[in-house]
Amino acid sequence: MSTSAQTTDTSQWAAAFPEPKAPVHALDPSDVAQLLESHSQTNSNSNKSFLLVDVRRTDWEGGTIATSINLPAHTLYQTRPAIYQLCKQADVKTIIFYCGSSNGRGPRCAGWMQDYLNEVGEASMSSAILKGGIKGWQKKYNGKLMDWYDDKLWAQQNA
Repeated sequence: MSTSAQTTDTSQWAAAFPEPKAPVHALDPSDVAQLLESHSQTNSNSNKSFLLVDVRRTDWEGGTIATSINLPAHTLYQTRPAIYQLCKQADVKTIIFYCGSSNGRGPRCAGWMQDYLNEVGEASMSSAILKGGIKGWQKKYNGKLMDWYDDKLWAQQNA
């Protein structure tokens, strides 16, 4: 999808929801990689203190960061209560959102989730964004710690 088509698509669905109010912190890819690696070195059956959420929809191709779940941005606002309950039950402390470059959908979804956490008075959980999104991750790690990585697709996108 072209950037202009993606922007138009984003503005259409996003207009149905309020603008996020809460500030969210941004994590460097190296911080997230460290979280993933430390979890994989410990008991992989143990609970993770973080959840990675890929909010891409039609541009969800080329792979995703290992352990991420895909919750397209246009569905996130209305599912925040369920996401919160699942994260609370799993003892998740940080919900990390990303999209293609984390300039639109990722920060918007992270803001919405933080707004919800603030509304319910949840101080032990926070929302964050991954700096640079999946594109920044791929550029830095070239497929490392990614599921369904497609090097041919990334080579075409980076050409």
